[in-house]
Amino acid sequence: MARSKSPLVLNERSQHLLKAMVECYIRDGEPVGSRTLSRECQLDLSPATIRNVMADLEELGLVFSPHTSAGRVPTVKGYRFFIDALLRPKRLGANTIRELAAQFEVEAEPSALLATASQLLSEISRFAGVVMLPRHECRALRQVEFLPLSENRVLAILVVNEHEVQNRIIYPSRPYSASELQQAANYLNAIFKGKDFYEVRERLLAEMSEVREDMDRIMGTAVEMAKQVFLSEKEVEDCVVAGQTNLLDYMDLSDKERLRLLFNAFNEKQDILHLLDQCLHAGGIQIFIGEESGYQVFDDCSVVTARYGSSEGALGVLGVIGPTRMDYERVISLVDVTARLLGAALNPR
Repeated sequence: MARSKSPLVLNERSQHLLKAMVECYIRDGEPVGSRTLSRECQLDLSPATIRNVMADLEELGLVFSPHTSAGRVPTVKGYRFFIDALLRPKRLGANTIRELAAQFEVEAEPSALLATASQLLSEISRFAGVVMLPRHECRALRQVEFLPLSENRVLAILVVNEHEVQNRIIYPSRPYSASELQQAANYLNAIFKGKDFYEVRERLLAEMSEVREDMDRIMGTAVEMAKQVFLSEKEVEDCVVAGQTNLLDYMDLSDKERLRLLFNAFNEKQDILHLLDQCLHAGGIQIFIGEESGYQVFDDCSVVTARYGSSEGALGVLGVIGPTRMDYERVISLVDVTARLLGAALNPR
């Protein structure tokens, strides 16, 4: 499991109480008071001593009180310390592992195996399961050229990878001269040559498709041509999502506006793909808690991921998205085992 280096150093008593508090909160979903901790932690400590320790943990930013007289709940920082320093993942039960393995033993097309993995992650975790489709090869753009045709049409010629040539007819908003098209092609080749198609699309969506007052004529022509070439082709579904409606069952995610934004993210998939892309280049289990993901839509969620693939390298990433109050011990093992099983099913010996 990938662990962040935390500068915090807690004594054994504080660690024990923090661990007990986080586990109680994950289990019950209610702020944890000192009397509850006194029963749970199995240490010979008075409620007053426990209150003092919890006050120290609150000062360190590891816990907070949602109400003045209530117990405490973990912060993102508290969850991170719990995961990095205190958590010991549970092994899945033998029966659960056998049931999972049996789902992948059936000979199936890769697309069916990916859907199976997503569904299993969702069913067992009771959260949302996500699986990135394999990135088997890079579709690198080598060159683009534009030729004017009759009736206000333009022929786009794309050289992909080393020798693959693709021709596409596009319909710009106005006629363009051969000179304008050549300047636009030169501009795009300077920016995108050698880039993967996915990266080109993402950059266009994130930056170049914005209307900018300082956009000059050549740049404007290039943007229109590029949008039609790279964004008009039918998008390939880049990840499979299952069980997002499970998240409706959790009070932690009950805010209607936040739920709306979250479901938009599941439908559009762009933020999810960006997050999974980060994990594709990192080993082990990756865990993003709340705002650690860098995407505001996931501020109330945790994302647990693992790469799947073969001995030759990673093909993709899968994981679980749920509320920050999740059973990390079990979810980490579930994601890890599912990634191994999917990798083995996609790479039979």
